[in-house]
Amino acid sequence: MEEQQFITLLQEGTNLAYGQLLDEYQQKVFATCISFVPNQEDAEDIAQEVFIEVFKSIHKFKGDSKLSTWIYRISVNKSLEFIRRKNTKKRFGFMQSLLGNDMPIDKSAYFTEFNHPGIQLENKEKSELLFAAINKLPEAQRMVYTLNKIEDLSYQEVSAITEKSISSIESLLFRAKKNLKEILHDYYKKEGY
Repeated sequence: MEEQQFITLLQEGTNLAYGQLLDEYQQKVFATCISFVPNQEDAEDIAQEVFIEVFKSIHKFKGDSKLSTWIYRISVNKSLEFIRRKNTKKRFGFMQSLLGNDMPIDKSAYFTEFNHPGIQLENKEKSELLFAAINKLPEAQRMVYTLNKIEDLSYQEVSAITEKSISSIESLLFRAKKNLKEILHDYYKKEGY
């Protein structure tokens, strides 16, 4: 089925089209979400939010980009929204603990369950360390690095999703790699390697 015909069926609310959308994009959306939020339950929740947003907004889709690019963009945005909400909660918990209302925050608990389908690292500890380091990158660097290096998307695809130029993508990737080297170097130095 041609993409425009498929989009028309989605916009008309055809159940068959929604089923095909889920079949085609469910794993891709989940893989994107877990790349940003390396916790299976959270990534599944975000993926559900992505599809709810797609279903609610498909009638607004103008076709300025490919459907897959639009869905990736929603996946990235929902993942980043989740991270921002989580960071806000951490800051709030920290402030409460300063004010005497003890709310223990176990930062390592967030990375307790990790099963990214696209990453084959030697063991769970190394993958947790890598994703913790990626999570420390500034948002723009984290987004571009994750889409290009973890999701294995081309510069053109990352450019379409992020709406940034290829030169911006290259620059962000360069800075992300440099920052990751520093973060991981500091960790290994501290651990005595």
